[in-house]
Amino acid sequence: MADEKVPGERFCLYDTAALEAVLDRMAREAFPLLAGAEDPLLLGILRRGAPLAEMLQARLKANHGFDVPRHAMKLKRYGDDLTLLHADTQLTENAEFTARDLSRATVLMVDDVLYQGHSLARLQAYLVGRGAPVIRAAVLADRCCAVLPMKADIVGVHLQVAPTDVVECNVPPYEETFRIEVLRPRR
Repeated sequence: MADEKVPGERFCLYDTAALEAVLDRMAREAFPLLAGAEDPLLLGILRRGAPLAEMLQARLKANHGFDVPRHAMKLKRYGDDLTLLHADTQLTENAEFTARDLSRATVLMVDDVLYQGHSLARLQAYLVGRGAPVIRAAVLADRCCAVLPMKADIVGVHLQVAPTDVVECNVPPYEETFRIEVLRPRR
């Protein structure tokens, strides 16, 4: 979530109950993509994509009896308020994941927001370089404004908000309450 000190108006678009239903649907959509795969796995993008991947993993097991391994990968381009931090998306390798053979893997990348597409594109290129034959993406929120040719196979919600608005996915444990808000910064 963006710093609470950022001046502006916040609007709650989806509360916890609504997002629980969204995640149930996302797990239903993920199940057929992963269940028939030889080596399926979830790869959550830190920060908020990692706990979302964990939530999907729990739903796949509880609702479909499907146990899928999960890993996390650290990527960073923007600050939470969409301030550009790095000209290129920074990827930090995870030692446990780096040791894993991906030659037969079906990877479902999980992130909170698909904004311009840089994070998913960077992770996809990394996974292709590691030999992953099938790479899919799931996002909680798609802002519908990607500038790179990236799309998510599974989208929780589509949001078309003003270009200056900031979509904030509040995901425990990083925030107390699971919800999606829009911050409209004061000009």
